[in-house]
Amino acid sequence: MLSEVIKDIYKISGISNIYYLKEHQIIIDAGSLEDKEVVRKNLMNLTDLKAIKKVIFTHLHYDHISNFDLFPNARFFASKKEIDNLEKDPLGTVLNKLVLNNFRKIKLQELTEKEIPENLKIITCPGHTSGSIAIYDKKNKLLFSGDTLFYNLVIGRYDLPTSSPKDMNKSLEKLTSLEINCLCPGHNY
Repeated sequence: MLSEVIKDIYKISGISNIYYLKEHQIIIDAGSLEDKEVVRKNLMNLTDLKAIKKVIFTHLHYDHISNFDLFPNARFFASKKEIDNLEKDPLGTVLNKLVLNNFRKIKLQELTEKEIPENLKIITCPGHTSGSIAIYDKKNKLLFSGDTLFYNLVIGRYDLPTSSPKDMNKSLEKLTSLEINCLCPGHNY
């Protein structure tokens, strides 16, 4: 299901949420394989998939990365720690062998502040994974929280192979201290 969060920022809901920032041709998280056709159809109503410039992954679990191949001209980004996790423990990072085998085809780059528009800020938030990030839109006060924080202060799991349980509370404090008009989580929990 496609909805407009605010003007020119869209959410496609499925097993996980995908966000499209039209002004910058950026995708935040690419969704689950089961939602591939829904993602394709909804995004094609908004843009040419070849026009997507960047795909930012909040973390590298399969349900957030599977549809990377919909964006043939995009560059792909994750935190350095998440990329390190992928190198050290590929299956523990992605959690799905089929998706992992396909995902290895792309060049994954470290996300830095110079790679994103100046109104966006990268927030490291280890917990769900040790390399999890959130993206904060300072202008619109939107938080793309991945699987760290959901609606009604529900929090993400931190018992998975690359989770960092000891860091979760500090990450939650960091995220909940922000002025947030709209939370854009990785799932609709």
